[in-house]
Amino acid sequence: MSGFQQQCLWEVATPAPIDAGALVGEVKADVCVIGGGITGLSAALQLLEAGKRVCVLEAFEVGHGGSGRNVGLVNAGTWIKPDDVEATLGEKVGGRLNKVLGEAPAKVFEAIERYQIDCQARHQGTLHMAHNAAGLEDLKARESQWRRRGADVELLTGATCVEYCGTDKITGALLDRRAGTINPMGYTKGLAAALLRLGGTLHQQSPVTELHKQADGWLVRTALGTVSTEKVVISTGAYTEGDWTEVQRNFFRGYYYQVASKPLSGAAADSVLPHGQGSWDTRTVLSSIRRDDQGRLLLGSMGKSNNKPDWFVRSWADRIQGHYFPQLGKVDWEMHWTGCIDFTPDHLMKLFEPAPGVVAVTGYNGRGNTTGTVVGHALADYLLKSDTSVLPIPLSRMKALRTAGLRACYYEAGFSLYHAGQCLRVIL
Repeated sequence: MSGFQQQCLWEVATPAPIDAGALVGEVKADVCVIGGGITGLSAALQLLEAGKRVCVLEAFEVGHGGSGRNVGLVNAGTWIKPDDVEATLGEKVGGRLNKVLGEAPAKVFEAIERYQIDCQARHQGTLHMAHNAAGLEDLKARESQWRRRGADVELLTGATCVEYCGTDKITGALLDRRAGTINPMGYTKGLAAALLRLGGTLHQQSPVTELHKQADGWLVRTALGTVSTEKVVISTGAYTEGDWTEVQRNFFRGYYYQVASKPLSGAAADSVLPHGQGSWDTRTVLSSIRRDDQGRLLLGSMGKSNNKPDWFVRSWADRIQGHYFPQLGKVDWEMHWTGCIDFTPDHLMKLFEPAPGVVAVTGYNGRGNTTGTVVGHALADYLLKSDTSVLPIPLSRMKALRTAGLRACYYEAGFSLYHAGQCLRVIL
């Protein structure tokens, strides 16, 4: 590769394709999973190992959506603080969700070990970095709240913080030892490969065009085939398209871009996140920072890069890198890409049962690697047992967000203005 191009690093790092062609003709299954991302594949594996016939339909290729294009952080918990989760959902339900998602990183690393997935997995924790005094107070609250719940977290300050982060521009960093990093495309493709090894059925390039109720279950139709099935899992997330489901009306889309450098080496490069944690800062429009196994520096933030000129994206990356890691000098940026996130107004996911035998989920709010793994397992358990107690939160009624399109435009405009300010050195 030469120059600066729009391409997802994780696709380059995970070149082996999944051999699964489009659905052609008629197929019968006990469960049809729509969406070949982390949630759908995790559900499919759980169902397959319980003896069910499973057919997974993916509209593009495995990892095409947020599952393969994200930062690769294996985070614990939700985007909001655990006390806020319980204030929103109630102590009982919120407490259960905090527990399930607090333990979710362990489930990801267990799946990686169980299925022998090669995905650059590092179980070294993550760092939430305070960029100012207000950010430090936020991290102090998070540390206190998670410690009350028995989590292995520690607020790093002073010389220890500088050493772990590789920058003196951070006033404190919350080290969450439950967490870690992966190559998300490698993880997703690894789940798909395990599914095929265990006898599951997977069809790529097979977008669903119709979901139709039948006397004995459901008929899932694509352009070239059908799946007759007893039950259905809808796990398409932010990439849900078409008029066959109301799921896409229950979230609004946001975007997240990343920029990857060419591989870096030497003492200066080794000083950046030297213990292998992935990180993000406390800015309202955050910056994520991590490195891959080739030494690349990966920076990310909210918004799109695919609708901006290369000079703008480079300028933003130079600004963030120069602020946090001036010791690196001039960095050559190699590629950039954008992914889509399904947001909800309260920053919490929603589980649905829009019809008997059909379950769906949306609203991971950027925490799909861990949340998708445990929710996929939970949805499979629910279909197997018909017991809502296996779900991390109760089922919700679908309620369309009438301002979803407006919210998406408003957020994207705000992110673009913020990044323009960073490029112009008006703000940081």
